[in-house]
Amino acid sequence: MGLGNPGERYARTRHNAGAMVIDELLGRTDARLKSHKSGCLIAEVALGGKRAVLARPTTYMNESGRQVRELARWYKLDASDIIVVHDEIDLPFGEIRIKSGGGIAGHNGLSSILNHLSTKDFTRVRVGVGRPRGEGVEHVLGEFSGAQRKELPDVIARAADATERILEAGVERAMNETNTRA
Repeated sequence: MGLGNPGERYARTRHNAGAMVIDELLGRTDARLKSHKSGCLIAEVALGGKRAVLARPTTYMNESGRQVRELARWYKLDASDIIVVHDEIDLPFGEIRIKSGGGIAGHNGLSSILNHLSTKDFTRVRVGVGRPRGEGVEHVLGEFSGAQRKELPDVIARAADATERILEAGVERAMNETNTRA
């Protein structure tokens, strides 16, 4: 599940890092998103040697939990089966971290998911977008700097690699490998 906001206005913003990772994974599998009853855009793919559903809510980030819950119901998924890819201001730009469960650190998309799933027991791939100097909302809804845009394809590819690794090797092993890289 790649979090982001809908529309061209937000397509290149920091808040859409999760959606960018889904786009990268779609490119690796030659799949295309299609509308689903849940309200998400989805693609059923083989990824990391497993069957997976790539998904992107069509609502704004702060309202994405309902669509995540409906998708989980449709596919009969436990929260522990869900991987949420999202932007993270508490990580420096370009840093990728995997986290299982835990708090939401003020992230409204994660808050919505937690509220609708009634649990925090889902896995997250956190894409570092850096701590803002000013207002957090302005930062995440702003576009990456010129220097960051040059590095962004590599950052998105590494986040996609981390997502695939979770499917291949499990959360614990993927976390140990990804979170300890320099």
